Amino acid sequence: MAINLQKGQRENLKAPKFTIGLGWDTNNFGGNDFDLDASVFMLGENKKLISDDHFIFYNNLTSPDGALVHTGDNLTGEGDGDDEAINVDLSIVDPLVSELCIVVTIHEAELRRQNFGQVRNSFVRIVDKDGIEVLKYELEEDFSIETAVEFGRIYRRNGEWRFEAVGVGMKGGLQDYINRYQ
Repeated sequence: MAINLQKGQRENLKAPKFTIGLGWDTNNFGGNDFDLDASVFMLGENKKLISDDHFIFYNNLTSPDGALVHTGDNLTGEGDGDDEAINVDLSIVDPLVSELCIVVTIHEAELRRQNFGQVRNSFVRIVDKDGIEVLKYELEEDFSIETAVEFGRIYRRNGEWRFEAVGVGMKGGLQDYINRYQ
């Protein structure tokens, strides 16, 4: 049975191989499709990217160590379940990596006049190799001006990996996160 997390809650990750699933629905306001993009920043102890190649997103689907594999960009978010997913193998993560920061941004949010207040049923979840949901965090806040949200983070503590439900939004886009972590 999955553990439903609250904002700020942390849980140990027992299995090294799993999938990070991210999902959302959009309110039907008409106009442009919503293109939400899941990304993972592989950070060192200094909270900075190990290298540009350690930024996993729709244009860089696999980390240099092969530990993270993004399954591809979903341009509309149509359908039930995970809209985007990243396969993870913590047993082969570069030893310089101490944290995986999981963010979702709205592509061309300013141009399309879109924000997370127009998005509902947003979640991040951890699914084991057998397809069983282990952890889930559902965003419950109304991010009415934010165009990017840090959903969660996976970090190494005393040789063990843990997941933290973050749920912090910001006004900006993918480039703003890149600037923060470079």
